[in-house]
Amino acid sequence: MLNVALIGFGYVGQTFHAPLIDSVEGLSLALVASSDAGKVRARWPQVRVTANYLAAATDPAIDLVVIASPNDSHYPLACAALLAGKHVVIDKPFTVAVDEARDLVELAETRGRLLSVFHNRRWDGDFLGARAALRSGALGDVRECISRFDRFAPVPRDRWRERPGPGAGLWFDLGPHVVDQALCLFGLPQTVMADMAGLRDGAAGVVDWAQVVLGYDAGGVQRRVTLHVTRLAAWAAPRFELHGTAGSWLSNGLDNQEDQLKAGMRPGAPGWGDDPRPALQVLGTAMPAEVPRPPGDYRQYYLGIRDALRGAGPNPVPATEALQVMAVMDCAMRSASEGRTLRFAPA
Repeated sequence: MLNVALIGFGYVGQTFHAPLIDSVEGLSLALVASSDAGKVRARWPQVRVTANYLAAATDPAIDLVVIASPNDSHYPLACAALLAGKHVVIDKPFTVAVDEARDLVELAETRGRLLSVFHNRRWDGDFLGARAALRSGALGDVRECISRFDRFAPVPRDRWRERPGPGAGLWFDLGPHVVDQALCLFGLPQTVMADMAGLRDGAAGVVDWAQVVLGYDAGGVQRRVTLHVTRLAAWAAPRFELHGTAGSWLSNGLDNQEDQLKAGMRPGAPGWGDDPRPALQVLGTAMPAEVPRPPGDYRQYYLGIRDALRGAGPNPVPATEALQVMAVMDCAMRSASEGRTLRFAPA
């Protein structure tokens, strides 16, 4: 049994990590670091609780440290855990700076410890459907992809994610999802062009809207991947659009696993990850056809972590891949700041 410490019991920690860890045989949620012990014990009465994040990261009884605390704490806590000989999972974003991410990759390699980033949206049903459509070849050569992750929260809330500071803003919140999915589908781009803004009243200069275009120009063929995130979409546009030389594929609505987790459904229960909403596929001049979306399953991430620690499988999201996500995010921020398209240089 692998003993797990979860650092941070805010929305992400309590909604995603704790129930997913608990659902995987071979992982034991043994320790939670939180300033609200009552909230933790109300849901997980058998788990030890501490308010000391650093103590949790270095606890001698812990095998795996999961860091779901505010973004600017990811780097120092991960350093402490790795130096203490722990394996580490970090919630996205990996860190708030590319150099920090690179340092952690090197430290994990030096210490011989597993380091992974929780890019759970690789197991969204809508993303799995888009990947299947792309790989099927039915769309021909896909030259355009539009990926949107839209929310509706027109009034900023008083929380660290929406206050000025390192790692704050929507690009650090939802940007890692759309960037990681794009890199999984199409690989690293050659160029990045970005625009970012704080569109809501009271945004205080914190990004709450971003549009980023990844440019692929290899072998004389051009492809464009547009990534869009916003907090001002009361009626969301399609989550994914794929447009190719033989047809198009569109998917509406976000994956429903987050809603299931918020409703208290146990991961893996009957109906987990199932989504009855079909995608739409249009081939040539034929009539649009509804096609099913595959079920999503975030459990696959922690199943992969368990197997990797047992030596029975690969790291499900290697830190080296997450480092490239950070490099694209950083390039996009520089592009938006400079107001020009930039050549992308891998980290």
